[in-house]
Amino acid sequence: MAQLYFYYSSMNAGKSTTLLQSAYNYREQGLTPLLYTAALDNRTEAGTINSRIGLQAQSNIFNARTDLFDEISLIQSDERPNCVLVDEAQFLSRAQVDQLAQVVDCLGIPVLCFGIRTDFLGELFSGSKRLLAIADKLKEIKTICHCGRKATMVVRLDEAGEVVRQGDKIAVGGNEKYKSLCRKHFSEAFLN
Repeated sequence: MAQLYFYYSSMNAGKSTTLLQSAYNYREQGLTPLLYTAALDNRTEAGTINSRIGLQAQSNIFNARTDLFDEISLIQSDERPNCVLVDEAQFLSRAQVDQLAQVVDCLGIPVLCFGIRTDFLGELFSGSKRLLAIADKLKEIKTICHCGRKATMVVRLDEAGEVVRQGDKIAVGGNEKYKSLCRKHFSEAFLN
């Protein structure tokens, strides 16, 4: 039975690596995965999912106008994928998460979404919020804070390495711009 999965974490937990491993596992069994990533993630070539450890794969891209259910349902039934894997799922809209649920419920295709739960202010992203509400399975991918505790939050850093306490919800970046922290150190970062 197909299900909607949400694999979530803070940054640097290996979400993209896990997604790429899942795609590999499907291909190894002679099955076809369909990969998506966010168009607004411009850190790499458009339509490429990259992990920090060097793995990569070509993918489709989604933006605010993409109707994921329409795109997937228009694929000939004998050529439909065996699963859909979505990287940067935090950037999905509420409607797009509902479309992915339709892919599961109407087309019988499992959908695995990978994303960050909260932004640099500790607020849920729209895609993550909806996935936390309706996904069949929630799976946390763990990473650690510099103190050794589980990192559940992320702070944004400016060019000088100082914590940013306001700004746009979305600012794409990697280790140069974000740092994963435990709740204690996240709170302390905003008090200093």
